[in-house]
Amino acid sequence: MSTRHAQNDPDVLSELPGELMMWVLIASELLVFGAALLAFLSVRIAHPAQFASDQALLDTTAGAINTIALVTSGFCAAAAIRSREGGARSTARRWLLAAGSLGIVFLIVKGFEYASKASMGIGIETSPFFTFYYLITGFHALHVVAGIALIALVCWADSVRNMEAAVAFWHMVDLVWVLLFPIIYVLR
Repeated sequence: MSTRHAQNDPDVLSELPGELMMWVLIASELLVFGAALLAFLSVRIAHPAQFASDQALLDTTAGAINTIALVTSGFCAAAAIRSREGGARSTARRWLLAAGSLGIVFLIVKGFEYASKASMGIGIETSPFFTFYYLITGFHALHVVAGIALIALVCWADSVRNMEAAVAFWHMVDLVWVLLFPIIYVLR
């Protein structure tokens, strides 16, 4: 390819919203969660009866509430970007506050879920199912905490590019949960 032709081609990477390194992080995190889910499904194949009985102990209502909270928070985060692009900084910040607040709702519901399991004597070493359950959902919860921190940060440093980067991460957190919920809580 000639140098002249290469200069006329748009840089695909510059078209990504946010920062390139955020997309590298997102891709690597998706690979980690994908590997964890593949391991979960592989062990499930080896122990279907045990996984089914352990899965029956999960609170699918809590999982559904968390799904609604994160999907709604993703909408709020997207609305924040639209508002900021339109010049409405204070509205964008309110949308971000709503998104972060729904992330906190997620963490509270997850905390109640963990407390419920603990009161039943169920811990990370109870069974392979619960080992995966705690590791995968706990790792996801840490990502929710990181996402809330990013959202809080871009409320302060609220350039459109910063918001795009933080919201891209937040959408990754949403996407991962939308995959985790049916695989861990629903699929029998």
